[in-house]
Amino acid sequence: MSRLPSEGGPPGAEWVRDVDRLTRESAEAWDLAVVGEPMTGWTAVVHPVVRRSQLGDPAAEALVLKVGWPHVEAAQEHLALRAWGGSGAVRLVAADPSHGALLLERLDSRRDLMPVDIDEACAVVGGLYRELHVPAPPTIRTVAAYLDPYLTKLRQRTDLPRRVITRVTGLARDLLADAGPPLLLHADLHYENVLAADRAPWLVIDPKPLAGHPGYELHPLLRNRIDEMGTGAAMRWSVRRRLEVTCEAAGLDEEVARLWCIVRCGVEILWAAVDGDDVELSKNLTLMKALEE
Repeated sequence: MSRLPSEGGPPGAEWVRDVDRLTRESAEAWDLAVVGEPMTGWTAVVHPVVRRSQLGDPAAEALVLKVGWPHVEAAQEHLALRAWGGSGAVRLVAADPSHGALLLERLDSRRDLMPVDIDEACAVVGGLYRELHVPAPPTIRTVAAYLDPYLTKLRQRTDLPRRVITRVTGLARDLLADAGPPLLLHADLHYENVLAADRAPWLVIDPKPLAGHPGYELHPLLRNRIDEMGTGAAMRWSVRRRLEVTCEAAGLDEEVARLWCIVRCGVEILWAAVDGDDVELSKNLTLMKALEE
């Protein structure tokens, strides 16, 4: 966190210094008591809490207080959660964007889809897509607006294969032109962002919401648990199998989803090139090749 520059809010190092204060202030404002050890993701700290008025009550509503670093991808998280209203997603109780604070229902953070059989995990995510892909609120940033600067930067790279740049930018142009009515997308729905719950078997957390075509969603299911896919022909089969199972459960066009995954590979390839991350660069070039064959 301390290395991250500002994205419209404090830089990471400043936020790290302030996060305890922000948490205390949010807890006081919502009259919360912390009742367990904090958990951390990449850019947020999450505390199990209950209302102070219910402290010691075995029937107290189990909640979590999430305080996150303000950055572009998380800025509209509360809007997506509010739009879903708990359908397929963790329930939003309250939000304070000025503190980067969300008060959420508590899910089972010990149980996600990482150890679940991959076909079953993909089917679960596909089923959740059916609940999440509602008409997007007009304030949610579009996929087109999100992709535009990355596609521009990709065209300017001279250190990446020209065939990759041409394929990704051409596909993006064609897919965006025929995207249809924008739906609300999670945009980062991988296996660790699905947790077990009491009121439903599984619910999603931590959206990076966008408005666009639902085929844009699937890349995280390929990028994660990639070591289980093998190499060569085995990887090509595994990629298509994940797409097949997920799209069948979600009612999505598998071919369109495959093409959107290629576009997202291109964005990941750009990020890896900018960061000088040869491992991620190789992973996404390999994944793109498997998607094309």
